[in-house]
Amino acid sequence: MLLTPQPSLVDQAYEAILGEITDGTLPPESHLVQEALAARYGVSRQPIQQALLLLRNDGILQDAGRRGLVVAPLDTEMMQSRYQVRAALDVLAARLAAKICATSPSAAERIRHEGEQIIEAGQQAIAAGDIKAMVAQDIAFHAFVYAASGNALIGPTAQVLWRYLRRVMGEVLRRAGPPTQIWQQHQRILQAIVAGDAEAAAAHTSDHIDSAASRLAGTPSQPPIKQQKPRKRPDDSQRRRA
Repeated sequence: MLLTPQPSLVDQAYEAILGEITDGTLPPESHLVQEALAARYGVSRQPIQQALLLLRNDGILQDAGRRGLVVAPLDTEMMQSRYQVRAALDVLAARLAAKICATSPSAAERIRHEGEQIIEAGQQAIAAGDIKAMVAQDIAFHAFVYAASGNALIGPTAQVLWRYLRRVMGEVLRRAGPPTQIWQQHQRILQAIVAGDAEAAAAHTSDHIDSAASRLAGTPSQPPIKQQKPRKRPDDSQRRRA
């Protein structure tokens, strides 16, 4: 795809590369060549170079000596650390949103309506088997709760964590299949928020984060993510046979 001037080319390049990492087009250990990426996206090397440096700073890429930058192997310990911070933010957001609903029926109705739309979109993404859409809608739900909290600092603070967790989610969705229970958990969180029950909203959110972290760390039938061997990028003929 070709990139357009707005938003900034660096931001677009960052999102495009992260998207390919998330959907598995660029698996762990993939070598990223600036010239190839610039040609693919129809931009100069400068925004690609800046985007790659930002991805490295976010722990998504890593230095590989003379090879330059490669997609970093998934690190379970780093993931768990980020989830601990995210849990604190998500619980706070759910609690604050519920308190707003408890005092404002109109806010509760608006939040219910908006939340149900996101939940429906998430369920449709699962039905379609669209990994990118599954990840996007999951992030959209939590961003919605951050906004509903009324605290303008929660969303931007959490955004840094989501950059890393987004690619982890994509890896696990490809490995373990779509988690329908996640959207059931989202529904319970939304119901508690709309009901104005701050304690229930916090408890459901905490349980949801714990469940997600456990799922992303590994599944019963497969070893933890950190122990997965890097996968080579399949050629076109292998993709057609898949």
